[in-house]
Amino acid sequence: MTDAIDPTDAPTPRRKPKQPKTSLGGHTLKPSTQMMGYGFDPALSEGSLKSPIFLTSTFAFESAAAGKRHFEGITGKRPGGAEGLVYSRFNAPNQEILEDRLAIWDGAEEALSFSSGMTAIAILMLAACKAGDVIVHSGPLYAASEGFVAKTMAKYGVTYVDFPAGATREELDAVMAKAKAQAEAQGGEVPLIYLESPGNPTNALVDIEAVRGARDAHFDADACPIAIDNTFLGPLWQRPLDHGADLVVYSLTKYVGGHSDLVAGSVSGKKRFIDAIRALRNTMGGIADPNTAWMLCRSLETVELRMQRAGENAQKVCEFLSQHPKVEGLGYLGMIKDARQQDIYDRHCLGAGSTFSVFIKGGEAECFRFLDALKIAKLAVSLGGTETLASHPAAMTHLSVPQERKDALGITDNLVRISIGIEDANDLIADFEQALEHV
Repeated sequence: MTDAIDPTDAPTPRRKPKQPKTSLGGHTLKPSTQMMGYGFDPALSEGSLKSPIFLTSTFAFESAAAGKRHFEGITGKRPGGAEGLVYSRFNAPNQEILEDRLAIWDGAEEALSFSSGMTAIAILMLAACKAGDVIVHSGPLYAASEGFVAKTMAKYGVTYVDFPAGATREELDAVMAKAKAQAEAQGGEVPLIYLESPGNPTNALVDIEAVRGARDAHFDADACPIAIDNTFLGPLWQRPLDHGADLVVYSLTKYVGGHSDLVAGSVSGKKRFIDAIRALRNTMGGIADPNTAWMLCRSLETVELRMQRAGENAQKVCEFLSQHPKVEGLGYLGMIKDARQQDIYDRHCLGAGSTFSVFIKGGEAECFRFLDALKIAKLAVSLGGTETLASHPAAMTHLSVPQERKDALGITDNLVRISIGIEDANDLIADFEQALEHV
């Protein structure tokens, strides 16, 4: 019989190594390099070059004392979280490897994976708010995000104040003051500022630095994090944490997954905010499943290549569309006409992306003719996949948004959203040209 292990001396084995982000002297490895192996040691899995898929619901503890220590971390009785694997609703190898790699792209302290982007958003908001609180958010948001704030959070006594994406510092100060007064009247606080930039589907940009300045002037930064949905540009073309955001949200379904074959989401950022989100995820579930996490690790190996090719294609396609007589305009970040939006782009963005809106002369009927005539591009919602997708937001993804709200946000009947894939650019141009002949 062996001696009992004191909980304070319990071993803390890891299923993966603690690797430094700088491993070649003083040279920091780029994220694209680290995606090939960061967070996984083949020696811990029979020498497998790639991580196996760990299909298990629970994990055996090396000792009872170690099990106690892990649960002290999971339940918050001891800071730092679990030091080993416990139960797949809390943590598991594939998910933790994925989370380590996601954090690298955004320069985040930690990241969490979820079963969908909306699960990530919902748990983020529920973890932040209580009855009487006020959420400040930009507009437009993805319709489900906006609906969750306006309808679901309202059931729990949480209200909101919103502002247009391009709001200036002066306008943001007024919004923060309004939200603060509203929260005081309701006996609550302003615990979260939620942004989406570029906004879906107009590509309107939010000045993250101005939002941070206004937040810092009106609220305690440690009690009011700025979270941003970076799905349209991340992780390659925008790094919101560098400009004042505290948390970054993704629908990993889009560019990170990149093959239109999975659904997942994530939140990354500062540990002090991530811990509260993790605690609620542990209770509610919603962590990404191991197979999806494994597929995302696979996709992260090529995310830079895919996004670069799609971005190059989008530029060529938009150059063609901008000259077409049946196109009224483009919501493409590589062709911004508004000085305020261009200033935000110059400071915040590293590329124009490959998802944009095209305004076709006419209305819904003309857009439908265009969409129905496409041969290479697929008529489908979502974005960021290897294939080109086109949809009509006003009649599809944003159908549930009240007409008055759509009008205010510029989600018009002649707007088509296009996500460019990695096909040959000239083939795509030929497809759009023939489809526009039907308008």
